[in-house]
Amino acid sequence: MANTSDIRKGLCIRYNNDIYKIVEFLHVKPGKGPAFVRTKLKSVTTGKVIDNTFSAGHKIEDVRVETRSYQFLYADGQTYHFMNTDDYNQIALQEDALDTPDLLKEGEVVTIIFNAEDSMPLSVDMPASVVLEVTHAEPGVKGNTATNATKPATLETGARVNVPLFINEGDKIKIDTSNGSYMERAKE
Repeated sequence: MANTSDIRKGLCIRYNNDIYKIVEFLHVKPGKGPAFVRTKLKSVTTGKVIDNTFSAGHKIEDVRVETRSYQFLYADGQTYHFMNTDDYNQIALQEDALDTPDLLKEGEVVTIIFNAEDSMPLSVDMPASVVLEVTHAEPGVKGNTATNATKPATLETGARVNVPLFINEGDKIKIDTSNGSYMERAKE
């Protein structure tokens, strides 16, 4: 058993007869009244995201998890195939187990979280950022802009991202996997 002071991003807990992963949390200490922790929980079985508030000192049941490195092989419709980088065993996961499947490139190494009790895969953690090539972008027109003008671009994985006007087809860009936004042009 853990309590609210142990809450951190990525922690898996058992709540309402399901296993949830903490996506976001915020410790709030109002001037009047007791402290509490506001959380955003994502169900690892259904992918549904809920908001929940735990009062300070509330006991939560954490789930013991193991992490293993897997390489993404290919997608077959809604099924994504991964290979363990240690023993070369392959597993297939449904698309809802991934947070940002449209940013996953073949050969990318990800971390898969498993329930230690029954070795069931719970979720897939992407690297903090990925480098992808722009396959289609409209030409940027100078002028008519004040600041931070962007245009839509299509990446090699099929994802669509807003990028600055100076990004052209063939450029490699770095994408933040937590929110799917443009970070910077990749250094060659």
